[in-house]
Amino acid sequence: MMREVITEAEAALLHTYNRYPIVFDRGEGVRLYDIEGKRYLDFASGIGVFALGYHYGDFDDALKAQIDKLLHTSNYYYNVPAVEAAKKIKRISGMDRVFFTNSGAEAVEGAIKAARKYAYLKDGRTDHEIIAMQHSFHGRTMGALSVTGTPKYREAFAPMIGHIRFAKLNDMESVMAQISDKTCAILLETIQGEGGIHPAQEPFLRELRRLCDERDILLILDEIQCGMGRTGYYYAWQRFGIRPDIMTTAKALGGGVPVGAFLMTEAVGAHSLEAGDHGTTYGGNPFAAAAVSRMIDLLEENQILEHVREMGAYLEEKLDALTARCDFVRERRGCGLMQGLQCRDTVGAVIGRALEAGLILINAGPSVIRLLPPLIIEREHVDEMIGILEACLKEDVR
Repeated sequence: MMREVITEAEAALLHTYNRYPIVFDRGEGVRLYDIEGKRYLDFASGIGVFALGYHYGDFDDALKAQIDKLLHTSNYYYNVPAVEAAKKIKRISGMDRVFFTNSGAEAVEGAIKAARKYAYLKDGRTDHEIIAMQHSFHGRTMGALSVTGTPKYREAFAPMIGHIRFAKLNDMESVMAQISDKTCAILLETIQGEGGIHPAQEPFLRELRRLCDERDILLILDEIQCGMGRTGYYYAWQRFGIRPDIMTTAKALGGGVPVGAFLMTEAVGAHSLEAGDHGTTYGGNPFAAAAVSRMIDLLEENQILEHVREMGAYLEEKLDALTARCDFVRERRGCGLMQGLQCRDTVGAVIGRALEAGLILINAGPSVIRLLPPLIIEREHVDEMIGILEACLKEDVR
C-alpha cells in the first residue's frame, strides 16, 4: 500500500522534495503512524509546527467549532477570531500591531515591505538597503529568498530584489562593514534554523539594538522557527529583553493550521504600511485565527513554557553526554527544544536509519542533525530518542 501511494505521488506532484519513503496517516501525542500502522517517535514536529503534538487538549474541538460557524470572509470585513488572536499575540509578544499571513515566507515579505516603506516615508528615497546574515534562511518566495544568506538557494533565481547586503552572525565588525547611510533595516533569525542551529548571542543582539536605535534603523527578528515557546520563552529574543521593531512568526503559531504573522511596534505601524500597501485574501481568516487563539490559550493554561525550560535542560544534558561519548558528533548547539548536533560528516544515512527504527529526525544542512520535538515531550521520550539515535550513530562509524 505504501509503495502504491508513493508511486502515484511521484507521477502527480512536482518533484521539488526528496521525500523519505513514508506515508503518514495519523498522529497521537508525540507519535506518528504510517498507513501500514508502524509507530514513530516524532522529534521533528513537522519542522517545528506541531508544538503541542497531535490532538492536544481541546484544540481540535476549537477548530471544529469554527468550521461549523465560518471559514472565510476576506479582509474587507472584520471577524471576531482575528481580533481575539491579535490581542493574544500582542500580549505574549509585547508588540503593538499585527498582520496575519498564510506562511512564514509571507510574513518575511511583509516585514521587508514595512521596513522599506518606513524608510521611504522618512526621505522619499527608494535605494534603501537591508543587512541580512550569512547562512540564514527566511523562505522561498523572491523577497524572502533575497535575504536568505545561503547562495545555493538563490543562484538559479537571480536577479533577486536589490540592495541586500550580508554580514556574519555574532560578528559586529562584519555588520559595521556593511552599514551605510542607506541601511534601513537589519534582519536576522534569533536562532538560525536551516543554517545549522546557530543562536544569536546576547552581546551581539544588544549591540544591534543600540546601533539601530542610534541610527533609526529597524531591527527585524525572524522567530518563525524558534518562536512560540520553543526556547522556553514565547519568543527567543525575550530571554534578553531586547524588543525588535518588526518580528515574524509562523510554524507553531497555528498548531498545524497554516498561518503566520508579522508584528511591529506602534512607531513602525504608524509610519509604514497603510491602506492599499499590502494585503492577503486568506490571511487572518476566522479558521486560522481560531487556531492561533486556542494555541496561545493552551500554551498559557498548561504552563508549557515552564515545561519547555525543564525538558530543554534535560535534553541538553542528554545530548551533551551523547556528544562526549560519540566521536561522530562534534558539538551540540541550540536552546530549549531547538537543538542541533554538528557531526563530522553528512547525516543523511543516520537520519534514514533512525526513521527505520521509528524515530523522526531532520537535518539542518548536510552535517547537522536537527531536533525540534513537540513541546510536550517528557523525559521518557528524550531517553527513547537518545537510545535510538546513539545506536544509529554507532552504526555510522563502524
